[in-house]
Amino acid sequence: MRCRFSVPRPQPLALSLFLLTLPASAEEKDPRTAASVQDNSFLIEEAYNHEAGVVQHIVTLRRQNRDWFFNFTQEWPIGGQTHQFSYGLPYSWIRNDSEQRVRGLGDVQLNYRFQALMESDSVPAFAPRLSWILPTGDKEKGTGVGSHGVQVSLPVSKIVSDRVTVHGNAGVTSYFNVDGQRPTSYNLGGSVIYAVNRDFNLMLESLGEWTETVNELREIEREFRYTVSPGFRQAFNLDAGQLVVGVAAPVGLVNGKRPDYGLFLYLSFEHNFLPKKK
Repeated sequence: MRCRFSVPRPQPLALSLFLLTLPASAEEKDPRTAASVQDNSFLIEEAYNHEAGVVQHIVTLRRQNRDWFFNFTQEWPIGGQTHQFSYGLPYSWIRNDSEQRVRGLGDVQLNYRFQALMESDSVPAFAPRLSWILPTGDKEKGTGVGSHGVQVSLPVSKIVSDRVTVHGNAGVTSYFNVDGQRPTSYNLGGSVIYAVNRDFNLMLESLGEWTETVNELREIEREFRYTVSPGFRQAFNLDAGQLVVGVAAPVGLVNGKRPDYGLFLYLSFEHNFLPKKK
């Protein structure tokens, strides 16, 4: 006698729900054109931490008001995408208050960034950052502030269409003791990035800065500066990683002064420092 067992056929709805619970493949990429180049803005911070095993090296050079500012940054994930550490090493060639040309290392910045929100169809990416500022620059020369400080930044990013991404920033920087004062500055800005294709982006960034400094009389001075910066970036997807180069033309506006036309150069290389799983 042959026994027969009836195997129930899976229902389409149940099968669909089961497939949705499976983890996405590590190789799966966001198909939107705007998602191909991310975390490569110039003046505005993007709210995207790096994936596990991916490090980014960033070099920038900016000319503004006849001064030159260089910065080298490295961004490292801490275990995964949720936590990220980075540091910035600034160097400048400037004219000090005596109109003398000086150069030197600036104040080094150590950064921790937390990926609080991952971007989805309805939710923007949000990655608040806390930074510790070290007084490694020379206050007498003008390349440093002369005090430890902290900085808090609140970057938000959202792809709003296949080719358009918007970013918003709000931040505060406070120094503990500059000649007996505690200067505190604020910034608010945003940008729109248009992806002409998956490797070439047009950019428009704007930034408002309410800055406090301490003068020779040990008094707080305040200044508002608005910067608008059109630019572009080009990505090259190599076997070793992603190389991004960019150029922008920041224009600084300060009340009572003529517009200050500048130049911004950007170079980034992002690669995997862990062996890929086979």
